[in-house]
Amino acid sequence: MYEVYWDLIVSAGARLLSAVAVLVIGFPVIGWITRVFQGRLESADIDESLLGFLTSMARIMLQILLVISAISLLGVEMTSFIAVLGAASFAVGLALQGSLANFAGGVLLMLFKPFQTGDYIEVAGHAGTVHEVQVFQTILNTPDNRRVIIPNGQVSNSATVNYSANPTRRLDLRFGVGYDDDIDEVRTILAKMAVEHELILDEPAPQVLLAEHGDSAVVFALRAWCAGGDIWSIQWDLLEKAKREFDRAGINIPYPQMDVHFHQEDRK
Repeated sequence: MYEVYWDLIVSAGARLLSAVAVLVIGFPVIGWITRVFQGRLESADIDESLLGFLTSMARIMLQILLVISAISLLGVEMTSFIAVLGAASFAVGLALQGSLANFAGGVLLMLFKPFQTGDYIEVAGHAGTVHEVQVFQTILNTPDNRRVIIPNGQVSNSATVNYSANPTRRLDLRFGVGYDDDIDEVRTILAKMAVEHELILDEPAPQVLLAEHGDSAVVFALRAWCAGGDIWSIQWDLLEKAKREFDRAGINIPYPQMDVHFHQEDRK
């Protein structure tokens, strides 16, 4: 009996050491294979968002195969193991519905490509530049250099605003002036500002429109087209220049105000 037990211990120990050795050696090898695979995709000029997704998928699949190989070295019958794995996968799938939804969302993002790496988007209540689309999550970098990680399920099921999809955008600014000011002079100043700005496109031509008779101001709307990446710098330039030009021309930018009239009644 001693010899039998000893043989079983030696055999089980050998299988266990083999399985551990496969895992210890296999994970670094998978890392190397993944890096080589990523390098080949980069040389093939694959879109960066698709690059991250395929790399993550390849890494996960190789790791699953490695674990299955290690289990087979322990002497576990693979047919029985696969049956147990199927039942366990069903139970785990119910518990991990969110993760499966995120995986499905990642696949949809890769198929339909509503945005690419480097695009500035607004989705699920967050705005930023797309850094990477992974299997389960999308990573954004905000303008103030924060990193936002959003599950792909939320990204695929939310309305997405892609500010970088079109090469040009329209800038809309509103300026309030006093009711006593000359609206023709205001229109001339705003139109000149738009025409003279070097980053504003000539076509379509800028527009200056009287947009509203407000409670305390006459509101003008300035519409100008520009390259998508220039919109913020143009907005800041025009806001500052409008204040200087209005001050120079004596045009008033009124504060919100309300006139209250008191009527005295004689009581007998």
